[in-house]
Amino acid sequence: MAIDPAVVGTAQPAVTVDVEPGRLRAFAHAIGETDPVYTDLEAARTAGHPDLPVPPTFLFGLGAGDFAWLTGLGVDLRRVLHGEQHFTYHQVAHAGDTLTLTPRIVDVFSKRAGSLQFLIREIAVRRDDGSPIADLRETLIVREPAGAS
Repeated sequence: MAIDPAVVGTAQPAVTVDVEPGRLRAFAHAIGETDPVYTDLEAARTAGHPDLPVPPTFLFGLGAGDFAWLTGLGVDLRRVLHGEQHFTYHQVAHAGDTLTLTPRIVDVFSKRAGSLQFLIREIAVRRDDGSPIADLRETLIVREPAGAS
């Protein structure tokens, strides 16, 4: 089923999360980060941070668990491929911050006679005082079965 291009511009519900130090440490270990600034509070403070800094790709994981927005568009999750992700950073977030992620669908297009559909979503990440932390952009690819229209 083709994704309706009318969804372009659709704002999705914002997600607010508290950045927890335990989750930051677990993420740093999971990605093989060896710099103690991401796992040791004293090392972080020595490096000039008020608390553990958020590792760069951590932000995408904050709102990635909910795929209801895709199924709401009629997308079969078994056909979704991760195409690309891009980050524009404005400030470093830290443990103890409250962040709000506000996603918006910014483009939908197809290639290969509609057999590949591309869905592009941007997510604004802001601290609870409204200051910008990052702007994220993800490209998802939906493979359509042969002969689908």
